[in-house]
Amino acid sequence: MIKDDKNKEQAILEAAEQTFLEKGFEASKTTQIAAKAGVTHAMLHYYYRTKENLFNMVFDKKLQLLKDSLYSLVGEPDVPFLERVEVGMKAHFDFIARNPHLPRFVINELLFKPERLKMLEAVIEKTAKSLIGKIQQEIDREVERGAIRPIGATTLLLDIASLNVFLFAALPVVNRFAIPQGMSEKEFIEMRKQENVEVIMCRLRKQPYPEP
Repeated sequence: MIKDDKNKEQAILEAAEQTFLEKGFEASKTTQIAAKAGVTHAMLHYYYRTKENLFNMVFDKKLQLLKDSLYSLVGEPDVPFLERVEVGMKAHFDFIARNPHLPRFVINELLFKPERLKMLEAVIEKTAKSLIGKIQQEIDREVERGAIRPIGATTLLLDIASLNVFLFAALPVVNRFAIPQGMSEKEFIEMRKQENVEVIMCRLRKQPYPEP
């Protein structure tokens, strides 16, 4: 019985995640989620009480995923800094590529429900300060030995996140207007990953940007 209950709970959570990511909180109906999960509407409310409770579980999970993706930017301490930034940036890009609805989902919910910022702040408070501090120490060491240009850790993370996230947040528009004729979406996304890395590497290294 316990195993069956756990299976039903998980089925509801997975159905809710898919529905919320596709439609957002306001447009999602618990009847739709229950049907997708293969349970009754009453059973959904038995396990999760309200749509708000169910959404908060999904939203918190996605925020934790975003947090974990940032840790990929720290990498292995024995690997040279610039190499770690490149590997970490690609790992972050690939994470967003595996979760392409995530950026729009998080941004939309923060815009329409500003109170959810408290959930985001809690995640940032736990992780961002120590993460940024570690990266800044490494940046300062690299600057001191003349390997890279000076940059704040927060600025670097924002630059990386902006480049990686924007593509997927704007993917419907990108698909329509930006992909060259004859190139597949997959090929375009891979090209953009390499371009994003090159932009950040040129920003960090003491060298000019390449000619277009």
